This record gives sequence, C-alpha cells and structure tokens, in this order.
Amino acid sequence: MSAADEFDKKRIIQESVPGKQVTLAHIIASPIPDLYDRLGIEEKGAIGISTLTPCETAIIAADIATKASDVEIGFLDRFTGSLVISGDVASVEAAMIAINDTLEKLLDFTPAKITRT
Repeated sequence: MSAADEFDKKRIIQESVPGKQVTLAHIIASPIPDLYDRLGIEEKGAIGISTLTPCETAIIAADIATKASDVEIGFLDRFTGSLVISGDVASVEAAMIAINDTLEKLLDFTPAKITRT
C-alpha cells in the first residue's frame, strides 16, 4: 500500500452520548456493617446510590441531596456519575426523591425508579 493510499483512509470515531438521565436510584436500608467499612463511611442507617449521565451531574445531585435532607456524601465521582449518600432511611429516601424530582423538573432529566433493599 502506498503512502497516498494510507492518507486517503478515513477513520471513524464513534462516541456514546447518553441522554440526561438518572440511571440508578437505589436505597439500601440497614446495610450490614461490613458494607459501611468497605465504603469508608460512618454507619447512619441507610445508603443511597445514584448514577447519573452526564457524569458531572453527580455534583448537582449531591448538592440537591444535602440541601433536601439530613444526609452526608459518602462518595462522589464526577468522572463516572456515581453518588453515594448516607443517613437515616427517611432522610436518604427524601434525598433520592429530591434528586429525581429536581433533575426532572429543572433540567429535563429522565428520572429512575427508586428501588430499595
């Protein structure tokens, strides 16, 4: 193959661009103590887990959650869109509902069904 043939080749780059959505919203009520230890967070009664796209939305969700109820941020990753919050069960549930509702109404996100174990 000549240098001219190499130059004429086209390269296609595909990129996945997900919509604005809460992809996971889950509450773990009364997690086992080992789970808290492995996450490195204080036992509070419940853990809320969210994943969001675009990823930076995790920052906004953390702000919404902490303003909506008495929860603490256990983990936030703006590169993967992961957010872990902790608090008592009612506070975590209120925070998860606030995240879904605010993102849906204010920023036109598709919310996720809040699941619970």
